[in-house]
Amino acid sequence: MRENLAQSMAFTDCMKPTDLSTEKKDIKRRNWRNRIGFLLKTNSSLSILQLMRNRTYRPTTDDVNQWAQSLDTLLSHKYGKAAFFIFLKSEFCEENIEFWTACEDFRNQTSQKELVSKANSIYEEFIKSEAPKEINLDFHTKNAIIESLHQPTTMSFLAAQRKVYSLMENNSYPRFIHSDLYKELCEAARGEGKHIKS
Repeated sequence: MRENLAQSMAFTDCMKPTDLSTEKKDIKRRNWRNRIGFLLKTNSSLSILQLMRNRTYRPTTDDVNQWAQSLDTLLSHKYGKAAFFIFLKSEFCEENIEFWTACEDFRNQTSQKELVSKANSIYEEFIKSEAPKEINLDFHTKNAIIESLHQPTTMSFLAAQRKVYSLMENNSYPRFIHSDLYKELCEAARGEGKHIKS
């Protein structure tokens, strides 16, 4: 055991400073990959799992660069939205994007019966006190939602959705753009581009 430790220390002492920083970057990348792998395994949404495992498509360098332009651009791209979900999950606040997505789906409902059913489902999952994925909303916004549950319209969750969007845009999104995950996605996209050209 001591021999192995001495050998590894001797190896480290012989390394150039640039080699050491490269080694640190590789360790950081592996940690992110392990973290992403773990998050994907514990994620209940199969569509994100399937998307991330799909080897036939990877975002281009342009796609990944565009994600840094706005949260709207990021959320409108399937792979970008999946990557942002993984980042939010790593920060223990994935309920924000799940709520935002549920509201987007809710607004596309056409039948009143479906609106009622989905409204109650969203309320139970995200709004009520002690909900499994409770989001942070003020009393007035929560109250307005509760009052609209008898006869929900496609606008019932709009105020709450805007608040959650603003929270993601001003807090989580800038952290995502400066994260190791985003940097790794940029590098991976550049690598894919080189592969295609050669």
